[in-house]
Amino acid sequence: MHPFFETEARTFQHSGDTAADVRRFLESHGCPKTAEHSIAVGAQARSLAVRFGADPDAAETAGWLHDISAIYPSAERAVVARKLGIEVLPEEEAFPMIIHQKLSVAVARDLFGINRQDVLDAIGCHTTLRAPSTLLDRIVFVADKISWDQAGTPPYLAELKAQLEKSLEHGAMAYIGYLWSQKDKLKVVHPWLADAYRDLPAVINRQEVTLPLRNSR
Repeated sequence: MHPFFETEARTFQHSGDTAADVRRFLESHGCPKTAEHSIAVGAQARSLAVRFGADPDAAETAGWLHDISAIYPSAERAVVARKLGIEVLPEEEAFPMIIHQKLSVAVARDLFGINRQDVLDAIGCHTTLRAPSTLLDRIVFVADKISWDQAGTPPYLAELKAQLEKSLEHGAMAYIGYLWSQKDKLKVVHPWLADAYRDLPAVINRQEVTLPLRNSR
């Protein structure tokens, strides 16, 4: 465990129920809405994992923990990240809200004892995705976007769900394409998002080439 978490660890006790622990942890730090969102993302991630052939338990766990670092206000995230030895990119310095995906990895690992690298990786790119991305990465990314944590209905949701009928990757691309269409209005364009924007079409193309071959057998 990183020394940064030692004080927190003395007061945090695991119950053996990760979902309950996540809820209790976030609520005790004044983040009840994030707790509700996190439980919803866990459920959505499990559903997508079953649908698209990933590990449902891993997906659910990553969903529960993806926003666990919400306890750190955005204005403090760059400082916390540096204390933990986490690289802060210029885009993250300019828009520190994004750093929470990296911070959540550290909290999940050091306080919640998560040691599966695939789960930690999915937590670590749930906001921006990355390239290359794994199936689990894409599941948690899409689950987070479906489980909107703001008021109203997300403007991209109908198209995302329609594209999910084609594939998980089409669904992920629907959201990224929505952001890309208004990238000049965004505070920053995270380089991982830009990488995913370039990479996902190639992933989709490979799937479309492989699928007919499979169906012909």
